[in-house]
Amino acid sequence: MKGDAKTKISFLIMGFGQILRGQWVKGIAFLLSEILFIVYMARFGVSYISKFSTLGTVETHKEGRKTIYGDNSFLILLFGILTLIVIAVFLLLWYLNIKDNLRQEELIKAGKHLPTNRMVLRSLFDENFDKTLLALPVSGIFLFTVLPIIFMICVAFTNYDAKHQAPTNLFTWVGLDNFKNLLSFGSQGMAPTFFKVLGWTLVWAFFATFIDYFLGLAVAMLINKKEIRFKKLWRTILVLTIAVPQFVSLLYIMKMFANDGLINGYLLKWGWISAPIPFWVDPMLARITIIVVNIWIGIPYMMLIATGLLMNIPSDLYESARVDGATAGQAFFHITLPYMLFVTGPFLLTQFTNNLNNFNVIYLLTQGRPQSINLSNNAGSTDLLVTWLYKMTVNDTNYRMAAVVGIMVFIVTAVVTMVVYNRLPSVRDEEGFQ
Repeated sequence: MKGDAKTKISFLIMGFGQILRGQWVKGIAFLLSEILFIVYMARFGVSYISKFSTLGTVETHKEGRKTIYGDNSFLILLFGILTLIVIAVFLLLWYLNIKDNLRQEELIKAGKHLPTNRMVLRSLFDENFDKTLLALPVSGIFLFTVLPIIFMICVAFTNYDAKHQAPTNLFTWVGLDNFKNLLSFGSQGMAPTFFKVLGWTLVWAFFATFIDYFLGLAVAMLINKKEIRFKKLWRTILVLTIAVPQFVSLLYIMKMFANDGLINGYLLKWGWISAPIPFWVDPMLARITIIVVNIWIGIPYMMLIATGLLMNIPSDLYESARVDGATAGQAFFHITLPYMLFVTGPFLLTQFTNNLNNFNVIYLLTQGRPQSINLSNNAGSTDLLVTWLYKMTVNDTNYRMAAVVGIMVFIVTAVVTMVVYNRLPSVRDEEGFQ
């Protein structure tokens, strides 16, 4: 062990060296953190960590009229994860404590003065203000973002479902069984359903992204033409679709395209059809209708973005193209489109990722219906992975498989993002384009 006696004692009693050297602020802070850690572990942490490997063995039950409370797998998993994070944070603080002791010892040996307590406090609002400012947000991220994500990942390795509800029916670890079930093509396997839903999710994300992109760009170019009058009016009309809350519009459209809705009603009244068009009943027609409806929702956003970017393209480029005899189509494919793809490449990737997890459009229009005999586990023909996950959680209380699907959604999104991002022109050849 390096260091003098004060530093060595600080290996066991955090902050001891700082206090003896007059660094009261740091010493007390380190000492309090160790005291809080010991109290937490003694009162909560040890009991949860000791049961973490089994997630509990004693179920809550009744003996006569008396309820005998046992373990709670949910709380053991949650607070077990929290305890592991607390231990990791404590080890980091312990390391910083030892490092600070060694640094102070080196300063004393070099004949330099240690910072006073007032200087330490002042630094929290000066050169170390970033750490002070970020302390609360980082703690919030750990509690409300990191902890739930880790919890969800852990649930994927348990048998937590409707039949295993704590505290009366405990759940436990099952290893990779849930993943094997999801990717298995056997009689009980979910692979056929999973890959069909995944395929539709990718198809939906592709069309929802690129159709909206190119049609929005076309509308923006059309409105920007000098011959078009009332430009502000057309833009205002399109923007109105954004101003109306999306869930209101989607629920209204869902009713419009129903068998007894406005569309079928007028078509039947005019004699154009003899039977209602099954917009939400036929699987293929339902998917096409969803993509078409999403065009109406997505074009205004893209139109607004494209309008601003088109105005930034130097007009000299188009003048030079006309002088060289380029047609309007050639100018679009060699000037407008490359510029737009370069600038909006990251936006396109973001939109594609968002559409992979576009819950609102699918669920508000069809709730994943129509159901299909070829799909299991309550999956519908228009379900995306994210809506299927939702139905598993809310309707089936199949938390273990919902967690597995959630992990697969992350993997698909991460793979697509990593593959596409490094191929974007704005990433590969920024200087060359300029």
